[in-house]
Amino acid sequence: MTTFSFNPIGTINSCYKEKFGIPRQPNLVPAAETQLLLNQEFSEESVRGLEGFSHIWISFIFHATQAQGWKPMVRPPRLGGNKKVGVFATRSTFRPNPLGLSVVELERIEASAAGIILHLRGCDLLDQTPVIDIKPYLPYVDAVFDAQSGFAENSPAVNQQVKFSQQAKSDCELATLRIGVEVEKLVLQVLQLDPRPSYKQGEKTARVYSMKLYDFDLKWKYLDDNKIMVLALVL
Repeated sequence: MTTFSFNPIGTINSCYKEKFGIPRQPNLVPAAETQLLLNQEFSEESVRGLEGFSHIWISFIFHATQAQGWKPMVRPPRLGGNKKVGVFATRSTFRPNPLGLSVVELERIEASAAGIILHLRGCDLLDQTPVIDIKPYLPYVDAVFDAQSGFAENSPAVNQQVKFSQQAKSDCELATLRIGVEVEKLVLQVLQLDPRPSYKQGEKTARVYSMKLYDFDLKWKYLDDNKIMVLALVL
């Protein structure tokens, strides 16, 4: 059997510092700003013409789950985390080869002292994800409008009403000044999707949840009637 070896072409710098809370598909959180830093060997010539495309395909490695191996049957979140289907019928991170594929918005391309930086929006990628390829998104062939989507026919419902405590609002304002992105909008879009596992959604609990974004821990809890209260952003 022929074997192949691939070298990453660059690395993702993302607001998502851990797996929990990352949107399960790209473009569900447009406020998520991400940078792809290409390795030094790639000059401006390697991306010449790419600026004319609004979206690109990113091929990457599921580096954080690679060591856990894979199984032929998995439980996709869209089926509540209870029903099993074949791994190749899902976008599970636990695959025979830990390869991922996302289509994301390309905002601009920057030539810096560190190298070529692609500024992206809507990524569902963990910080420090190794990227192995980039391709332009071509709407006339990549968008199949009459395609069937199996068990994931529609976009996930945005069921959660997100409220911010006074402390959280103040923390968001300070984080926006510090980081340079609209932190409150990012938090709102992430939490509206309910980051909990599917089998936990709808569960009433007094637990305070936490996830890492940028340089802070986001703290929130669930109220009654599909409401979330953002408590604080803790450095």
